[in-house]
Amino acid sequence: MKKNSTNNARIIHEYTKYLKDAKQQDDSTIDGALKSINRFEECTGYSDFKKFRAKHAVAFKKHLLSAKSVVTGEKLSKATVLTATRHMKAFFQYLVTQKGYRAKINYSDIEYFNLSEKDTRIANAKRKRGVATIEQITQTLEAMPYSTYIEKRNRALMAFVILTGARDAAVASAKIKHVDLVEQSFYQDARDVNTKFSKTFTTYFFPVGELPLRILEEWVDYLVQELGYKQNSPLFPKTKLAHNDNQQFEAVGLLEEHWSNANPIRKVFAQAFEAVGLPYFNPHSFRNTLVRLGEKLCRTPEEFKAWSQNLGHESVLTSFYSYGDVPDYKQAELLRKLAEPADDTPTDMEEQFKQFMQFQQMMGNK
Repeated sequence: MKKNSTNNARIIHEYTKYLKDAKQQDDSTIDGALKSINRFEECTGYSDFKKFRAKHAVAFKKHLLSAKSVVTGEKLSKATVLTATRHMKAFFQYLVTQKGYRAKINYSDIEYFNLSEKDTRIANAKRKRGVATIEQITQTLEAMPYSTYIEKRNRALMAFVILTGARDAAVASAKIKHVDLVEQSFYQDARDVNTKFSKTFTTYFFPVGELPLRILEEWVDYLVQELGYKQNSPLFPKTKLAHNDNQQFEAVGLLEEHWSNANPIRKVFAQAFEAVGLPYFNPHSFRNTLVRLGEKLCRTPEEFKAWSQNLGHESVLTSFYSYGDVPDYKQAELLRKLAEPADDTPTDMEEQFKQFMQFQQMMGNK
């Protein structure tokens, strides 16, 4: 298979360092950019980047818009195409600032990576996301087996995510010492825990019922008392694999090591929900579950601000709008209420409105 030129390999290496050290992007974001660059090279036959012209950008767009996903076998989504073209636009914008490329690449040619307005609107359209209810998560936890090391870990894993709303990368890197069962908290220390933007904060367990808390308590006790794990040991150790009689790998226990990525966590969730006949809800969607729960339980702006901070959000509006505009379920709920006969206005409505406006003004000044 044809490989890229020495010049291409060198500048890709430099760009990777630029994204990591100058732009402070995480590994998953950098991997996405490198994947797009590799796609572009395949499309151009690994031509030297110095030979880039507008026609190459146009051909790349056409290639992506007709290409099929290796996983699904269907055409790449417009969102995937938009992401790839944006990666390439950013890459060539970087190249025109580098020695040896400035005089070779016409800046205006880079603009040809732009998708049409129609395709851009389709790519940016918000899709309805599946969000599990607390009842569905509890049902799944109750059905999950817990007789082996691995089963106990998997069950505690889902319990921990709904208790904390932690991102899967943080969960994969968490240690036993980061969990305080007395305070009922998870200290997301960025020195050890892979948090978003390397932010350090404490999450206190959300009020999601007794079952998740009991499962987590039993798991930590099991790790320490039965397996002899220490405070610096992983909270969710990776699976130990060994060859069976057929010389095939199979799970035989646990390794006192962290998972290298969050893929095994997503697999646990997929299998657990499938076992109870529910659609797959990924770990990150539990954060949306908790946002919806907060909308029901929080009675004042201050309470929702605390709830938002507990998810690690700098702004309460990130939580309030559930990562975007008013979600479908809330839109439908509000419209149904408007169709009902109006009751007398509560006597404290004016005060509630005043509090809300003060709160909005306060957040706008931050």
